[in-house]
Amino acid sequence: MKRRTFIGTSAAASVGMLTAQTGNAMPSKENKPLQLKNNINHSACFWCYNPIPLDEFLGNLKELGVMAIDLVGPEDFPLLKKHGIHASMCWGAGMGIEKGWNDPELHAELIADYERVIPLVAEAGYTNLICFSGNRNGMDDQIGLQNCVTGLQKVLPLAEKHGVVLQMELLNSKVNHKDYMCDHSMWGVELCKALGSENFKLLYDIYHMQIMEGDIIRNIQDYHQYFGHYHTGGNPGRHEIDETQELFYPAIMQAIIATGFKGHVAQEFVPSWEDKISALKQGVTICDV
Repeated sequence: MKRRTFIGTSAAASVGMLTAQTGNAMPSKENKPLQLKNNINHSACFWCYNPIPLDEFLGNLKELGVMAIDLVGPEDFPLLKKHGIHASMCWGAGMGIEKGWNDPELHAELIADYERVIPLVAEAGYTNLICFSGNRNGMDDQIGLQNCVTGLQKVLPLAEKHGVVLQMELLNSKVNHKDYMCDHSMWGVELCKALGSENFKLLYDIYHMQIMEGDIIRNIQDYHQYFGHYHTGGNPGRHEIDETQELFYPAIMQAIIATGFKGHVAQEFVPSWEDKISALKQGVTICDV
């Protein structure tokens, strides 16, 4: 997955370029459990906190009172059970971000992989499994959408049987994921409509969609029925979601709550602070409206 390779260079660059932010970080011993309002179900994407070992990070989450984690696979499930942390978004099936369901030549392999992982997710007691459109590679968007429909229709009956929701992530193709096809809300919404299944939703990444189309709150209000999960991130830079960036997350969270959303909101910013867990604590606090 691109996120796994991206973090090695990105986190190092973050600390090097934004050392001024490290002075804001609280020492880890101050990370006592948060007094959460329980209007938002909080989660955090593990890849952003490398090189913290997963076992240690799960302990950090529990100490903060954040009881879910994003972007973990079946090999990680035993550790989650040990700590009592829920997998709010699983991965482990597919060929990464660039090679996805818009390419019919990949369908046989993708179908086999998702047929393998869907039952594992369900058996562990989890619901959400991520998927990707893949890059355009010169393909027309409408053709790519129809290719996604053709392929996903082959695995959705199994997902429905097991109560697993496939969630295609909306990503920006301007800065981070050049040429990615599912890069606008309306393309994803049309895919949801074409599939017509409650077991297929969009992972609405606020950072990515701010870059591609903005109008975040209005799009949440208009299309929330197609959004099954949310990711955060500060823009520009994909760092902390505080006053150093342009999005006002308390208002965005209020808009999500107003839709009646009962899923998870996962922090997916790359911490620039030396104390990554304190940065996470700040992000969760900002979103806990």
